[in-house]
Amino acid sequence: MSTQRADRIGEAIKRLVSELLQRRLKDSRITGMVSITDVEVSGDLRHAKVFVSIYGNEESQKLTMEGLKSASGMVRSEVGKSLGLRFAPEIQFRLDTSIERGAKIAAILQQIKGERTDTDHDSAVNE
Repeated sequence: MSTQRADRIGEAIKRLVSELLQRRLKDSRITGMVSITDVEVSGDLRHAKVFVSIYGNEESQKLTMEGLKSASGMVRSEVGKSLGLRFAPEIQFRLDTSIERGAKIAAILQQIKGERTDTDHDSAVNE
């Protein structure tokens, strides 16, 4: 199977799951802002990893992941119907923490920049 086809199917799944989250998924455990960041589809189109970013504390992230995992069968069914695939891929939701890691790195870099500016200013005053 071509990787281009798997990529196209992945993008279609990403759009579809985003729409399902906004309009049709009514699980009380799914709270806050949930974003689909990426979808990786296996070459044989039998498995899809849906990476989600969840805004909220650790407890709400855990509850939301439980809600998403329980809805994976319905999501799989909708993907199969909408995309007309012979076999609907098995959907696995994975928590994507890359945005949080990026924000932490940006904060550290900003802190270092502030410390460096303070040090440069102090040495200029002392000279």
